[in-house]
Amino acid sequence: MTQRRINARDMIFQVEDATPDTWLAVERLQNFNVNPGENEETAEVTDYDSDGAYEQEIMQRGASIECEGLVLMDDLTGALPPGRARMEAMCGEDKVGYDSLGRVRFRHPFSTTWRIWTCTFSLGEQGGETNDKTSWSCTVTKSGKTTTAAVV
Repeated sequence: MTQRRINARDMIFQVEDATPDTWLAVERLQNFNVNPGENEETAEVTDYDSDGAYEQEIMQRGASIECEGLVLMDDLTGALPPGRARMEAMCGEDKVGYDSLGRVRFRHPFSTTWRIWTCTFSLGEQGGETNDKTSWSCTVTKSGKTTTAAVV
């Protein structure tokens, strides 16, 4: 077995379509960051027997993914690529309460399992300066525990 560095650009990231267990690639990302400590909450448990040392326990775990790229659009129809379109649909004003939850899955190329999150989706700012291409970003925030599935 050889230990290898993993290229960030090789991360495989997919969003579930409206049809359960149908996965769409999220196209042409330029940045993909998993924050495993997002929404973590702690409780201080320092007491007189702590001998002056701070003590804490984690009460809640959380995580998020920030993905970024450039806006992609069909120049004839204005349609977005399927994965991006699904993510934007999940950010719609009508997606509140239970309807705000969707699923994503992701892995490195050498991984034998997918990490699967039930999550919410939030679009980021879009725009740029005079000589920029228009930016696109979406934050995915995990809701509940991570599940896994074998890569087939």
